[in-house]
Amino acid sequence: MKKEEKEKLSFNRIHELTENLTLGELAQQVITEQFHRMSKPAKRVLEDTDPEHLHQMRVSTRRLRTAMQIFDRAILLPKRADRKQVRNLARILGAVRDLDVQIASLQNEYQPQFEQTEQKQIQFAIKALKKQRVTAFQAMKTALNDRPYKALQTAFTNWIEQPKFHPIAHLPLLTVLPDVLSPLVAEVLLHSGWTIAQDNIAVESETLHDLRKVCKHARYQTEFFKPFYGEPFHNWIEEIKQIQDRLGSFQDTQVLQSLLNEAIGNQAELPQLQEKIQQTQAEALSTWDATRQKYLDQNFRYHLHQMLLHPTLHRDRVHPELVGEISSN
Repeated sequence: MKKEEKEKLSFNRIHELTENLTLGELAQQVITEQFHRMSKPAKRVLEDTDPEHLHQMRVSTRRLRTAMQIFDRAILLPKRADRKQVRNLARILGAVRDLDVQIASLQNEYQPQFEQTEQKQIQFAIKALKKQRVTAFQAMKTALNDRPYKALQTAFTNWIEQPKFHPIAHLPLLTVLPDVLSPLVAEVLLHSGWTIAQDNIAVESETLHDLRKVCKHARYQTEFFKPFYGEPFHNWIEEIKQIQDRLGSFQDTQVLQSLLNEAIGNQAELPQLQEKIQQTQAEALSTWDATRQKYLDQNFRYHLHQMLLHPTLHRDRVHPELVGEISSN
């Protein structure tokens, strides 16, 4: 079908196409899109001129891995299109990206605020982190030029051209959506992090870090299905993102402290920096008790599960490429 003809699809036809969308068809579109988004920045990542390219590649790699997991029952991927390999790639990219974030934080947020004595100490720490980054970047460069990565690229390219599916992939998406998403909500709601009171955050930071990862994982997965739910679903995803961001800000300060310990040792010599870190931590989790009580509330938990049981079609939110692909089949 020509482009002009696709654009002339009637409102009712688009409704018909998307209502008949299968789990496998959405899986194919999501996997394809995330793979291309992961692959596209690779050259610029190696050029190392703008940290945003690395950030985008890392996020897309994580999203691809997430898509592989959530559509696992529907898609039949080649052996070399391995989720473990994608996870390892995300970890290698993340090692460089995390250093970029901490270096930028020290340079832009912390260092300019302090007296000259602490500025010199922080500058020493920045130099140490940049040295670590050279090593991490070389490992990333090796990985992106190595055989496993190229084999991964080939495997996904081949699958995209000739996708294979499990039988469950042919079921209507709107029929199976509650079954697909309910485990994600359960994973969030059953996490022990919600039981940690604000006064105990310092000693339970690892559990909260894990909750942050669970929230991020759930957010990535649920975002694939935004076209098929209404505003309450969208609002919940935004709320999960905010929780993830606040927990992330707290975690970033802990990572920063760990890196500073490695770089300059005794941080007692940086009282202004320590005060600023403590302030950032307090602000990040200032509303934690109210948030966790909400997620422990029986009515709220019931509401989330009920929301998933009623997917609804929002034609204006369906990816236009997906409509085009289905209409040509």
